[in-house]
Amino acid sequence: MSQIQTAMPSNVEIKARVRDMEGLKKVAATLSGSDGELLQQEDTFFYCRNGRLKLRVRKFMLGRALGLQGTVKKDRWLYIVGQTRVHVDQVHGLGDFMELEVMLKDGQTAKEGLLIAKDLMEKLGVQENDLLDCAYMDLILQQDRK
Repeated sequence: MSQIQTAMPSNVEIKARVRDMEGLKKVAATLSGSDGELLQQEDTFFYCRNGRLKLRVRKFMLGRALGLQGTVKKDRWLYIVGQTRVHVDQVHGLGDFMELEVMLKDGQTAKEGLLIAKDLMEKLGVQENDLLDCAYMDLILQQDRK
């Protein structure tokens, strides 16, 4: 009798500020061979004891129960380049950003995923000093505190 093993999909993610949105979209379109897909998203964040609870659809009952932390509204252009999802985001009130999400294949290590991401960063013109290590919600909360 054989065993079937399932594992959570793994990925490597990179997030950065974008200096030239149209230029980045043009390179992403060339690399992906498509014009991308526009996704208009609204992420609602709720307070919770451990971690972060985010929903893409507004749930008023959760807001009442947990307290609403904030909302992130964005226009996202999605491009697929090989095994990487390239998100080019225009975040309302924050500016322009991009995320790379390298979807690791079975047996692929995070180190291999990072090499793929770094190669794509170079092709897209993303610089190391543009990288971010926080979520859009964190940036909005920092902005609100100022």
